[in-house]
Amino acid sequence: MNIGQAAKVSGISAKMIRYYESIGLLNNAKRTEAGYRIYSETDVKTLSFLRHARDLGFSSEQMKELLDLWKNDERQSVEVKALALKHIHSLNQKIAVLQAMVEILQQSVDGCAGNEQADCNILNQIEKGMMECCHVPKT
Repeated sequence: MNIGQAAKVSGISAKMIRYYESIGLLNNAKRTEAGYRIYSETDVKTLSFLRHARDLGFSSEQMKELLDLWKNDERQSVEVKALALKHIHSLNQKIAVLQAMVEILQQSVDGCAGNEQADCNILNQIEKGMMECCHVPKT
């Protein structure tokens, strides 16, 4: 199938397919005599796997590790579990930062009069550096 068909079936844009090829997540596609890419069912399965991994927030580097494990029949699930647990830890850290950001913004919004006056607590807090003042955890 051509790149457009592969994109439609896998849910990954043609641009991302070319990018994944360029960084080695996907083998370079075979080409027609005219130079058009041709993708196999295996390629499309790999693209779908990559899309699902990306949907879970895995980075390109992590997706490479996952792909290597997925393709390796000799793998040990302990390796996959360790990678997933590390990613969960990272996601939880990001969630904590986002929650802290929401709390800080909510405090600023709560302190805003929301009237016709020019003074704005929200803008004042942003100017001061909301993140520095409120000890938001770093990722």
